Amino acid sequence: MIRVRVHTWLRLSFAFLVLVPFSAHGQAPAPAKRTFVGSARCAACHPDIYASWQKTRMANVVRDPKLHPEAVLSDFSSPDPARTFDLSQVAFVYGSRWKQRYFAKQGDDYYALPAQWDIKHQKWLPFHVEKNADWWVAYYGENNTERPTGPLCDGCHSVNYDLATKKPTEWNVGCEKCHGPGSEHVAAPRPDDIVNPAKLEFVRANDVCIQCHSQGRPPNNPIAGHYVDWPVGFLPGERLADFWQLEERKFGQKDFYYFQDGTSHKNRMQGNDFSQSVMYHRGVRCFDCHDVHSDRFESDLIAPPRSNDVCLHCHGPDTIPGPHMPIAQHTHHDAKSAGSQCIACHMPQIEVTLGDQFVAAHTFKFISPQLTKQFGIPNPCNSCHADKTPDWALQQLSSWQTVSPWRVLQ
Repeated sequence: MIRVRVHTWLRLSFAFLVLVPFSAHGQAPAPAKRTFVGSARCAACHPDIYASWQKTRMANVVRDPKLHPEAVLSDFSSPDPARTFDLSQVAFVYGSRWKQRYFAKQGDDYYALPAQWDIKHQKWLPFHVEKNADWWVAYYGENNTERPTGPLCDGCHSVNYDLATKKPTEWNVGCEKCHGPGSEHVAAPRPDDIVNPAKLEFVRANDVCIQCHSQGRPPNNPIAGHYVDWPVGFLPGERLADFWQLEERKFGQKDFYYFQDGTSHKNRMQGNDFSQSVMYHRGVRCFDCHDVHSDRFESDLIAPPRSNDVCLHCHGPDTIPGPHMPIAQHTHHDAKSAGSQCIACHMPQIEVTLGDQFVAAHTFKFISPQLTKQFGIPNPCNSCHADKTPDWALQQLSSWQTVSPWRVLQ
């Protein structure tokens, strides 16, 4: 019996040696590391999604004006005191919705030029991040030419940006920014050899978006001699908190990032807001509302933002989260008015992106006029009823019988 077992063990061991070659150190080699291949390699198998994605802002964050002259939205034909450069100096244009900025190339580095184009108002404005603003300013020189975009911007405006070579696999938010390196999947496509954020648990799924749609800093700065403003080394499916720390809230104090109640007051902080929301803690994911493969609707939403269809996909009288009544009864506004739009009260546009242009808060909480009285935080009631006072708004809310007075008055 023992002899049979020994012979069986020897046969199995020999088979293992044949099937699994060993390295010079007597260990089986690790599986080949997945590498980045670029979004164009995805087009053959996913032509419709690829074609749709190409039209989105994600795919067109930064563009070379020599290759894409249509990307230039500003007026370079007329002199302007705010603009001290011409189009021939621009290597990349950045942005196409609220503002457009311009990057020049010096050696292997890119730098932001000192003026930006206000798209809404069609005018030039200075561009310079002042002292005591963002955290990284203290570690760089005063001039824009001393602030390279590589460690400060490019990790989010590209795929697989390398701080050492100063080059990415590709510019813009390509497929692998959200799905991870695709070499193995391209070679032999299987569901388990590429990251699908929709199949990740909700924290890791939202991390894919929060990696760039948030304000924070790496925990191990400096990295390769630079103070970096993006999560270096993070890959989809990993734990973002190991690579990125969201900016700390100092409740009761307004700073560069937050209002006193912890709501963000500037753009690119959707993740800071959302991670504190009830929505997030109930497992809602960014792509339950947004479709980054499509520009069909504003902000890559799955439906028009002012139709309530995005929200009513999960909410409504016959759903568990409610509201358990008709919308007009819930909002105390006419059903077809702006006051009955879910985003009017739950996603007020109070987070500045440029001048008088604001983006929506993503905490989804109702900001009471009481917080306006106490801290000056904008509330959705007086954002619409600008001729009224916070006290007037509180008086109106106190008469509502369909909501908790303890919630809306505090």
